[in-house]
Amino acid sequence: MTATPTVERLRSAGLRPTRQRVLLAELLFGKGDRHVSAEMLHGEVLDVGEQVSLATVYNTLHQFTDAGLLRELAIDGSKAYFDTNVSNHNHFFIEDRGELIDIHGENIRVDGLPQPPEGMRISHIDVVVRLVPDNKK
Repeated sequence: MTATPTVERLRSAGLRPTRQRVLLAELLFGKGDRHVSAEMLHGEVLDVGEQVSLATVYNTLHQFTDAGLLRELAIDGSKAYFDTNVSNHNHFFIEDRGELIDIHGENIRVDGLPQPPEGMRISHIDVVVRLVPDNKK
């Protein structure tokens, strides 16, 4: 396979650049920082006229996450989103649209964290601030 930037990105993450991985990586990373669900990405695959099963999309997203290319965010335990920005940052979640938005800056403080169990350390903290329109109180 020709060494495109996408192919090199996959190889440097320790992943074999299969046709399906390259396709999904180009769709994911070709549009800048974004948040997608497996269903959203599967829809994009179909929109460009390709055939990849939803199960393959799920598996590939998890492989990319394990390789450090994506960050997985579980919202309510029922829906997972995958973030192409793997830096330590937080999110707004617009509940009625199911949309995640990055919170920029270092303004969030979390006080009163519990002491982790012996032999463990806190690696990072994910903060999701849930939003609803002002008229839905």
